[in-house]
Amino acid sequence: MKLSIFTIAAFFALSMGIYAQEQGTDSLEGQKVILDEVFVSAIRVTKESPVTFSNLTKEDIKPRNLGQDIPVLMNFLPSVVTTTDAGAGVGYTGIRVRGSDATRINVTINGIPYNDSESQGTFWVNMPDFASSTESLQLQRGVGTSTNGAGAFGASLNVLTDGFSQDAFGQISTSIGSYNTLRNNLKFSAGMLNDHIEISGRLSKIKSDGYIDRARSDLDSYFLQGAYKDDNSLVKAIIFGGHEVTYQAWNGIDAQTLKEDRTFNPSGIYTDLEGNTQFYNNEVDDYKQDHAQLLWNEKISDFWSTNIALHYTRGRGFFEQYKEADDFSTYNFQPITVDGEEVNTTDVIRRRWLDNDFYGTVFSANYKKDKLDLIIGGGFNTYEGDHFGEVIWARYASNSSFQDRYYDDSSSKTDFNVYTKANYQLTDQLSLYGDLQYRTVGYKANGEETGLVDDTFNFFNPKAGLTFDFNANNNFYFSYAAASREPNRNDYESGNPKPEKLNDFELGWRYVSADVQVNTNLYYMKYKDQLVVTGELNDVGAPLRENVGDSYRFGLEVDANIKVGDKFNIRPNLAISDNRNKDFFIDRDDELQGLGDTNIAFSPGLVAGNILSYMPCNALSLSLYSKFVGEQYLSNTDTEASKLDSYFTNDFNITYEMEINNVVKSVVFSGLVNNILNEKYVSNGYTYLDSWSTPGNTFEVQGYYPQAGTNFLLGATITF
Repeated sequence: MKLSIFTIAAFFALSMGIYAQEQGTDSLEGQKVILDEVFVSAIRVTKESPVTFSNLTKEDIKPRNLGQDIPVLMNFLPSVVTTTDAGAGVGYTGIRVRGSDATRINVTINGIPYNDSESQGTFWVNMPDFASSTESLQLQRGVGTSTNGAGAFGASLNVLTDGFSQDAFGQISTSIGSYNTLRNNLKFSAGMLNDHIEISGRLSKIKSDGYIDRARSDLDSYFLQGAYKDDNSLVKAIIFGGHEVTYQAWNGIDAQTLKEDRTFNPSGIYTDLEGNTQFYNNEVDDYKQDHAQLLWNEKISDFWSTNIALHYTRGRGFFEQYKEADDFSTYNFQPITVDGEEVNTTDVIRRRWLDNDFYGTVFSANYKKDKLDLIIGGGFNTYEGDHFGEVIWARYASNSSFQDRYYDDSSSKTDFNVYTKANYQLTDQLSLYGDLQYRTVGYKANGEETGLVDDTFNFFNPKAGLTFDFNANNNFYFSYAAASREPNRNDYESGNPKPEKLNDFELGWRYVSADVQVNTNLYYMKYKDQLVVTGELNDVGAPLRENVGDSYRFGLEVDANIKVGDKFNIRPNLAISDNRNKDFFIDRDDELQGLGDTNIAFSPGLVAGNILSYMPCNALSLSLYSKFVGEQYLSNTDTEASKLDSYFTNDFNITYEMEINNVVKSVVFSGLVNNILNEKYVSNGYTYLDSWSTPGNTFEVQGYYPQAGTNFLLGATITF
């Protein structure tokens, strides 16, 4: 679907939308910090910081929380583009912010790093229904403030889990929907015990067949926390995790199949001995991940407080594949003779395993007195991972033995960082911000794809800015931030990648009144040796990247929250950007070709959204969610073949609450119709130059990930 800029401008003018950076306030002082936010206070920011950000609270998430993943629930934040492999928001989901994918978005949970240490990606499928245990989240666009874990090269997202509940409750939620989607969860809290202790938890189960053929998901998760508080201390012990089994849908489809059969899934396809096309029924990703966190906040005096957290994550699982006529050499098999002929290929079913541990500590101390707000913090984390492959069946097993590993390698990574950040109120109107971080990363690997790796990276990341409060309703900010980050595991597949460097400049204006909140910012992100996606995927569906020299992102973002009378609310956002590689070169037919300045892949120049809400009474809420994503390229070559069309989707959401105030306190009914206009769109894909299959004749190969047409979810939540 293609729309002119004038159509989008009209859409934006008529119905502006998304969450303002803080809501429900009439001045820049904002809202009071809730008790549990002390655990993320070191890495979160407020309106008095020169950082571009958006907040989402539990109340913001609740109307749409019917089983879809957190990236999908974030779809209507500024500069955010989301996608799903299965096409309907359950299973593997992805997110980009300002054109940067999940490997470039730093994610923390209660201040503890969540990004996978090696791939640097964030796999929300490993924690299904985590939105049901989320108290709030903050998305900082750009470099943002210093945090723990992977460097933020497009954004950072910090998630705060369920807060301290004073009252006991029980809650049962059920939702059903298109593609046999079913979500059930149970939540509880014992409330405050002896004025100090609270125990709460959640169990969830989600199943879905997916929009794409066989892209089914079978997801389990849990969350359990015990908390203790007194006048000076807050301690939380939390365990949470999940188990996902998803049929693979990461291969995409070609352009012709997209026209003829957009739900076709080539994963698992093979030809049996009679020549019939079959699909292997267990071409799945099967992974478990468990997390343990111990969080301790202590108020030492009126001016000093400290946070320390210990954490441990255990992950293990595999993806299973049917491989047809694969070479013996892949599995260290020796050729054999069958009926007088030499055989050196075989059909196999294989499992590729990942078994890993991640553990460490993060810490901070906060001094706040008069005009100075000072934070000193850091973290030390260790990752240990084993990668190995097993053949669980082969038509010809040759010289193999039971539980042989056809590859077996290991990797390790250490990540240490310290930072100091301060906000000083120079005058009643002007405050200065400074932030210095030192980070050192050590990475070792010995995989066949990576080769022997033993690298150490040392990064110094300074940040500075100022905020000017013009009056109680308006403030302006300017900031500069430098960031550096190491390559990920997949980057080593294409050689010896360089670390990336970024200089980020942000200029913003905020307006807050009782009925209107507006946030506007300009940004310029200048990259050196940026690792950008080539469009190609490796053999496990992960995008490959390469250093491209100089590149930049320059854009304007606007978001607002507008109250119209007592019953209407309009929340608009608009992001216009120019994203360019400078003097880009490609290797085509063994010749280096200069393409000049080209668009950075997966970076649409226009992204806009809106939420129009109507509350005819306190019990009933109706909302229309709209999202436009402009044209984008799958590669950095600017070829027409690599271009994804723009798309414009609309979702309708309704909630109705019945307050009973008996044994059952309330019942909330929710309905969500996604893509009500049945837009046929593609939100993700890949492309690469193929010369291997046809030597001397290079051509471009594309793959696409179509998203679902009109689909629905219906839910009910009973609170006791």
